[in-house]
Amino acid sequence: MIRPRRSALYMPGSNARAIEKARGLPADTIILDLEDSVAPDQKTAAREQVCAAVQAGGFGTREVVIRTNGMETEWGRADLAAALRAGPDAILLPKVSTPGDITRIARDLNAAGAPVHTRLWAMIETPLGILNIDAIARTAADPASRLAVFVMGTNDLAKETRARLISGRAPMIAWLSRSIVAARAYGIDVLDGVWNQIADMEGLRAECEQGRDLGMDGKTVIHPNQIPVANEIFAPSAAEVAWARQVIAAFDLPENAAKGAISLDGKMVELLHADMARRTLAIAARA
Repeated sequence: MIRPRRSALYMPGSNARAIEKARGLPADTIILDLEDSVAPDQKTAAREQVCAAVQAGGFGTREVVIRTNGMETEWGRADLAAALRAGPDAILLPKVSTPGDITRIARDLNAAGAPVHTRLWAMIETPLGILNIDAIARTAADPASRLAVFVMGTNDLAKETRARLISGRAPMIAWLSRSIVAARAYGIDVLDGVWNQIADMEGLRAECEQGRDLGMDGKTVIHPNQIPVANEIFAPSAAEVAWARQVIAAFDLPENAAKGAISLDGKMVELLHADMARRTLAIAARA
């Protein structure tokens, strides 16, 4: 099923008011975070609060994801056990660096009888994760892996590589592009990293446009005010929707039924463009 993931909002799992507010925000995805945004002395309470919120529901059509702590931490295993009982749409694993990070957790989820709809998402935020990105993506070829989405952790990548977070992200373009290609090879969606400057909407817009043009499916965001920009940029424009309808209508004409390529408004259009057009309309309809 094609679903829009234009905006994915991180919400601290320790903040009950924020979680309640998330139920009414226009984000496509809500990521209830147990990791970076939660202080060590609040980890257990946040876990209980997040899982209770997921079980209570009320998020409408929004995709609900729980980000656990790393499995190597003292909280990770308890987070995973509680999350699989809560049954979110996905569990987001931090610092995925090898294919085994996915296969081990998937095996645990399957053995524990986790709901079929609960997928695995992987934070790609370490140098080793970038080096192993092809092999990590390849695990999605086995449906038992549950792997559905890569989430780029650009802040952690900058920290671990000492690359600078600069306008245009020149130091990271190769890593982002490689991750996108690996993901597409195995049917995985990719969400871009966060924009840290909450008040700089023009900077956010520029980075969303860059991510979209690279092939990202959406943007992770850290403040509700960032949602409208991400939703706008990662949704098909009115012109794109109109062109998609025109392409499909042209190929539906009896005289074009057996053709692999046609001329439309002075452009060569192939059947692959019709496939792209159908996806554009599906995203637009659901968005």
